[in-house]
Amino acid sequence: MSGDPQQGVTIPPEIQAKFPELIQLVMSSESMNNEERQYWINILPIMTPDQIQNLKDILLNEKKQLAAIDEKYSKEIEQIGQAQLIKKTEEERKKRRNERAEQEQQDTQNEEAAEEALLKEIEGL
Repeated sequence: MSGDPQQGVTIPPEIQAKFPELIQLVMSSESMNNEERQYWINILPIMTPDQIQNLKDILLNEKKQLAAIDEKYSKEIEQIGQAQLIKKTEEERKKRRNERAEQEQQDTQNEEAAEEALLKEIEGL
């Protein structure tokens, strides 16, 4: 018998060879703990073809539903991320506009001071 000690489930080689797809579905099921996984693996050899098909259908349906949930939430997370990116971009633009406005105001004041100094110099001539 071989098994994956990390999973804590023992899978006999003959069962792995006979039901590879079903073993993969059982092992990847998020609704089972290791004890339940081991139970299903142990009874696979005595299950009828209809029972095996039902188990397979249930596990495929679970996998499909979980994938749909993951997709839904990943889209929502992406939208939240995009909203945060837009907000951050708007804040950065506002900051740059303010900096530019301050710089323009400073430049205007410098120009006015230079003009006054030039006028005083011209009047002094």
